[in-house]
Amino acid sequence: MEILRSGGVIALPTETVYGLAANAEDELAVRRVFAIKGRPATHPLIVHLPQAEALPRWARDIPPEAWKLAAAFWPGPLTLVLRRTSRATDAVTGGQDTVALRVPNHPLALAVLSALGGGLAAPSANRFGRVSPTTAGHVREDLGSDVDLILDGGPCTVGVESTIVDLSSGDPAILRPGGLAAEELEHVLGRPVPVRATSSVRVSGSLASHYAPRAGVTLVEVPEAAARAQALRGQGLRVGVLGPASLALPPGVPRFDMPEDPAGAAHDLYLRLREADLAGLDLLLACLPSARGLGLAVRDRLARAAAPRTSGT
Repeated sequence: MEILRSGGVIALPTETVYGLAANAEDELAVRRVFAIKGRPATHPLIVHLPQAEALPRWARDIPPEAWKLAAAFWPGPLTLVLRRTSRATDAVTGGQDTVALRVPNHPLALAVLSALGGGLAAPSANRFGRVSPTTAGHVREDLGSDVDLILDGGPCTVGVESTIVDLSSGDPAILRPGGLAAEELEHVLGRPVPVRATSSVRVSGSLASHYAPRAGVTLVEVPEAAARAQALRGQGLRVGVLGPASLALPPGVPRFDMPEDPAGAAHDLYLRLREADLAGLDLLLACLPSARGLGLAVRDRLARAAAPRTSGT
């Protein structure tokens, strides 16, 4: 805890991805997180809490739906966006009047939070816009000695970031699909919870280009993948395909297998994107999964990985 209390930055595991964590009430430490990642200061962070009971310290005007979701899914891959208290500084919120909060479901992360007795501002532990890390080894590869300490808690069990739900005003809406399916949210709330494509509330992972490997990414449907790969290979490109194990490909075109069940696809997504980079590809053809369950989050991540790259991503 001495590292965090003295303004240090650590990497630690959660059930979703590894986070780059600093004491959320230490503005200089939080700004160091932004510097390490190369993250724009206006792009807010998620504050991780040790338990749901800490919610009123960070948020005000908490609606009943927030407590209902927290009771059902915390600890877990759900982030709630609420009106902030003064404890949540501009450095964390990007200057907004809202704060994003969650309780992670990993024993090591919870132990650190409990010992700290406060909140951790913790985006994914990678360079901004790139593929998120799901092992401690990924963090070492991406950030090296820029981090004061890397806690190894094994591979992440979910594999994609949390689902972000806005409860700061009006009806609940998903601002980022993630490791908790929309169907589960709707079951608990007893009402539809739509995905809001655009919002005045800025949240993590909402930029058009994000989660991107070094290789270019093009989205395809499964039936067209083999023919597209053959044509691109004929143009001299080093091309691979991210798709189901049942997909037959032309000789010389590597396939990066993705489970056909949505949860398995979410778990393996970032691992496969990193494998594609290690293969030195020019282009990765990514087959889109079904949008059911966690498939919605996988489709979201692939769409952002395939978006035109902007400076710094």
